[in-house]
Amino acid sequence: MTTLALAIERQARKLSLTERERLAERLIAGMSSERLTAVDAAWVAEAEQRFSAWKRKLTKPLSAAKSLRDIRKDLRR
Repeated sequence: MTTLALAIERQARKLSLTERERLAERLIAGMSSERLTAVDAAWVAEAEQRFSAWKRKLTKPLSAAKSLRDIRKDLRR
């Protein structure tokens, strides 16, 4: 990396975790030349909402094994 990039990284590391996450998201989003479809954007919004609720302990996490068991059970009906 260039000296400038390293200096920017050092500054970014001083940000709070939330600020670093948002900065990373914006940087990554800016790399893609593709625009999200409305459906993709809706899924991203849903995932962000669920993750935010989980981080604030408003929802309980489910194990992958339990989730798959529930799905298989529903599919057998």
